[in-house]
Amino acid sequence: MAEVLRTQCCIAGGGPAGAMLGLLLARRGLDVVVLEKHADFLRDFRGDTIHPSTMEVLDQIGLAQAFLDLGPNRVTHLTGTTPAGTIPVADFRDLPSRFPYIALIPQWDFLDFITREAARYPGFHLRMCAEATDLIQEDGAVRGVRFTGPDGDGEVLATLTVAADGRSSVLRREAGLPVRETSQPIDVLWFRLPRAASDSDDTAGYLGAGHIVALINRREYWQIAYVIPKGAAERLKAAGIEELRATLRALVPELSDRVDQLTGWDRVSVLSVQSNRLRRWHRPGLLCIGDAAHAMSPVGGVGINYAIQDAVVAANVLAEPLRTGRVTSRHLAAVQRNRAWQVRIMQWFQSLALNGALRASAGDATRAAADRPAGGLGARLFGMRAGVRLRSRLIGLGLRRARVR
Repeated sequence: MAEVLRTQCCIAGGGPAGAMLGLLLARRGLDVVVLEKHADFLRDFRGDTIHPSTMEVLDQIGLAQAFLDLGPNRVTHLTGTTPAGTIPVADFRDLPSRFPYIALIPQWDFLDFITREAARYPGFHLRMCAEATDLIQEDGAVRGVRFTGPDGDGEVLATLTVAADGRSSVLRREAGLPVRETSQPIDVLWFRLPRAASDSDDTAGYLGAGHIVALINRREYWQIAYVIPKGAAERLKAAGIEELRATLRALVPELSDRVDQLTGWDRVSVLSVQSNRLRRWHRPGLLCIGDAAHAMSPVGGVGINYAIQDAVVAANVLAEPLRTGRVTSRHLAAVQRNRAWQVRIMQWFQSLALNGALRASAGDATRAAADRPAGGLGARLFGMRAGVRLRSRLIGLGLRRARVR
């Protein structure tokens, strides 16, 4: 017989949004089941950036110091290196926050930390290797999910189901919630090269000759994101790995002594960059948050932090209705109303910032043209040479701080 679980809130997906929502609801004394389809959180394609906005959330629930004890790298400012010099991208040192930096830590370590803290509460139940496959619906409302696991199929019956199962959300599709795509003209090649003792500790970006490369410090190695035009991966593979190595030597000379360790395309992954958002985040009995509600582009590294802010708002709005068993569409709409406008503005900012970076990578003349006031409001506010303070605020703290009740 299929296993049947009953809970107040079933969360599909153990990423930042799902794990944080599970923690916040459990600490309010609620019963929560989180379904995570993988056996662990060890996936290489997850963002590493914990921003001041998230640090403040951790501080509000007494976990900031415990997180810092994990030893994340602290990034106080971001720059872009070009043939014409260094461009300031963001500087977090003057932010009105106790945490004026980005904390870099592999996301699997962050998720292990959050779920470990959540497990201290008796109402938190994490099921690994449990993949949500379908919605249980009755009288036009979602009553739970069906899942598959190592011991067979099962069901979770819940007052509220939360889809936090990522940008390819199964539950979002089953609910028939329409997605609005926002065009992103890039993909990313994702690979590693070892760090040398003489290397800088800084996470940095390099722009030039039409290329953008970002280096993320993961202590023992550099995690490298190499931006390419959308759909260009096959053409680059056909040209051979040496073309990629030659570009890296020219753009990031510090890596010249080790790019030959990139021996083949089997060491390179292609990440398809998406940016989208739901028109409607909910149906009776169901709420989408995180990437299931809005996939953010990698620009600014805000994805984790926007997902966590979704979780904070959802917990604030829904904890008491869940306690009484009376979660209505009005409550679910309140979560979307609080968060959706911030998502729209941030995606607009990401698009402007990406276009500015692409122009800067194309050369001095194009970059200078992008910075002229004639470029419009976007160029004046977010041009590569202007708006450092505003960019720092948007990246570091978002548009509105989410505070845990």
